[in-house]
Amino acid sequence: MGERETPTRIVDGPKPKHAQLRDILRRLAEQELQPGSPIPSERDLADRYQVSRITVRAAVGQLVAEGLLTRAKGRGTFTARRRLDVQLYLESFTDDMRKRGMTPATEVLSLDEAIPPEAAASALDLPSRERAYQLVRLRRADGIPLAVERGWYNPRMVPELRRHDLSTSLYTLIADTYGVQLDHAKQTVWAESADADTAKLLGVRKGSSLLVFRRVASSLGRPVEDMTSWYRGDLYQVTMQLDRTVPDSGPHSAKGGTR
Repeated sequence: MGERETPTRIVDGPKPKHAQLRDILRRLAEQELQPGSPIPSERDLADRYQVSRITVRAAVGQLVAEGLLTRAKGRGTFTARRRLDVQLYLESFTDDMRKRGMTPATEVLSLDEAIPPEAAASALDLPSRERAYQLVRLRRADGIPLAVERGWYNPRMVPELRRHDLSTSLYTLIADTYGVQLDHAKQTVWAESADADTAKLLGVRKGSSLLVFRRVASSLGRPVEDMTSWYRGDLYQVTMQLDRTVPDSGPHSAKGGTR
């Protein structure tokens, strides 16, 4: 027998009406509407399915909690944009998006030579007070702002970086121009609320949830990059493979990251 179809009307029975409506709306969001599309209003849903508005609120609220729907104050309820499910490995943002069939775009917000903070200087193995390249970029996928990157680059590994077009894949540029292939990275991930500047760049509200990645990447043991990226939490999620091994002893003990 095939899968049971989701009913298109609500009936009296053992299954609560809010659960029946939730299933109908889930099918609508997953199969019929495009991401970012509005769903019918609370009043329209109540009239269409002959249920109370309290029942509608309960059904919609469950789907909002699941991340399938999202509410916009004063505008209504919309199907949520699909999160990008990211495996942890060392690959450029540009290559990652292209593999997904999406169009990547990068806006260079600033590029300066400055003295990095102590943590970045240490990560890049630079003497105190030595300058490094400070690069800030906004990354988009299919025109949607996805991430803000703020990072430091070792001038000994990528001299005269300012002369190049940094709106393309940086990892490809570094490999092709300098003969430096990034082959190892240590990455830390945490959650953070968006500050005013980052929120404006990403097109989200201040305080919105972000996923933050700090990556220190190297080539043949020589540090090249210390980059921190702020990704929109509503559009990005991370999947990790976990193996029952002792840290630093198994084949999966060292993982890269994605940007």
